[in-house]
Amino acid sequence: MRYLITGGAGFIGSALIRELIKDENNYISNIDSLTYAGNLNSLPNLSLNPRYEFENIDINDSEKVKFVFNKFKPDKVIHLAAESHVDRSIDSAENFLTTNIMGTFKLLEVARSYWEKLPPRQKDLFLFHHVSTDEVYGDLVDKNELFTETTCYKPSSPYSASKASSDHLVRAWNRTYGFPSLITNCSNNYGPFQFPEKLIPHIIINAINQKPLPVYGNGEQVRDWLFVDDHVKALIKVANEGKTGETYNIGGFNEIKNIDVVKKLCALLNEYCPVSSMSSYEDLIVFVKDRPGHDIRYAIDSSKISTMLSWRPDENFDSGLRKTVEWYLQNRSWWEDILNGSYRLNRLGSI
Repeated sequence: MRYLITGGAGFIGSALIRELIKDENNYISNIDSLTYAGNLNSLPNLSLNPRYEFENIDINDSEKVKFVFNKFKPDKVIHLAAESHVDRSIDSAENFLTTNIMGTFKLLEVARSYWEKLPPRQKDLFLFHHVSTDEVYGDLVDKNELFTETTCYKPSSPYSASKASSDHLVRAWNRTYGFPSLITNCSNNYGPFQFPEKLIPHIIINAINQKPLPVYGNGEQVRDWLFVDDHVKALIKVANEGKTGETYNIGGFNEIKNIDVVKKLCALLNEYCPVSSMSSYEDLIVFVKDRPGHDIRYAIDSSKISTMLSWRPDENFDSGLRKTVEWYLQNRSWWEDILNGSYRLNRLGSI
């Protein structure tokens, strides 16, 4: 199978490529513009693999994307390229609209033009898989309610609004043009190689450096957590077995309050690297002003993908969190390069 992955140098995209490349029958083209969170160090030892190629391209550059399609001739497109950090979208929304909405539109048009020219057998095999988020559904007020594939969209942030818009574009291209596409909406991912601005790596790294552990509001916000390796296995299953036009929610079956996530991390770090200067890493927890429009609860109903495609996560939250903490402790050079900026120097040359 020939997979074209957009955003393949990002957190989920790189995990997907690391999983796909294990199968010697797979060929992968990775399109990534290498914005601040894109990191080729998350794809070690792939540059010399003949089944892998990297293209430093912005998805808004239709001519360059078209060239890659015609050269690589993908069977499946898995679209992960996106601006994804809520706080950054609140501070400045324009990049989110440009990449997540217009970038998806331009990618859809290139992919549709490519698909329309394919011979019948390849045309039947082709699929455009759009990867989205549970944040498009907004806030769950009822504690017994879960997000399903038919839940109405109520995005709360510029980021989630931009992702909701891109979801609507993909559905419209499927309905209007018969373009073979589907959508997955996932819960909060965590695991190795996640950019340090996200909650779990941010807490781990701050704790290691004995810096304050900031928690928004009272920390009572509830999220469903999905180990990234489980997520990418679900993405591959959907790309190969999912039904065109459908939506599949992918969750980790792990609802937990943010403050409890932080306390679990502190307990693991107390175990792995205790410090004599304080009784527990919990001593570093500080509560900070809440994010504007912060949703209180997300929770995904994954019964559709479990029933129709026989997928369930391998990791529970405790096992996945332990693996994550161990990875950050054992791979300090990866995140230290990010914090001191040398990962950008490595990919861009001297500045």
